[in-house]
Amino acid sequence: QVQLVESGGGLVQPGGSLRLSCAASGSILSINTMGWYRQAPGKQRELVATTTSSGTTNYANSVKGRFTISRDNAKNTVYLQMNSLKTEDTAVYYCHANPLVISTHRWIEVWGQGTLVTVSS
Repeated sequence: QVQLVESGGGLVQPGGSLRLSCAASGSILSINTMGWYRQAPGKQRELVATTTSSGTTNYANSVKGRFTISRDNAKNTVYLQMNSLKTEDTAVYYCHANPLVISTHRWIEVWGQGTLVTVSS
């Protein structure tokens, strides 16, 4: 019913930048929270940043001042601008959303398939 499609991952050198995008499509009435999580090899998935439909944002301490989350509500799309990347930012980044489904009028949780970000020289 609802899909999240991520793009923008890749290989970047330490200190570089990348921008991730995640577009939601399907039977969507509205979306409450959208955000990004990441999972590094051998580690648990962790929150990176989230944003609500009203623009309230939340960041992990490890990315504050380097990453910026933004959102286009008209396009049901969330972005993550990542600057000053470090090797420890290497992970699979997952998009997450809480959409309200038109057909059921229920809030659900949806995850994207993940996009790999590798920070290496």
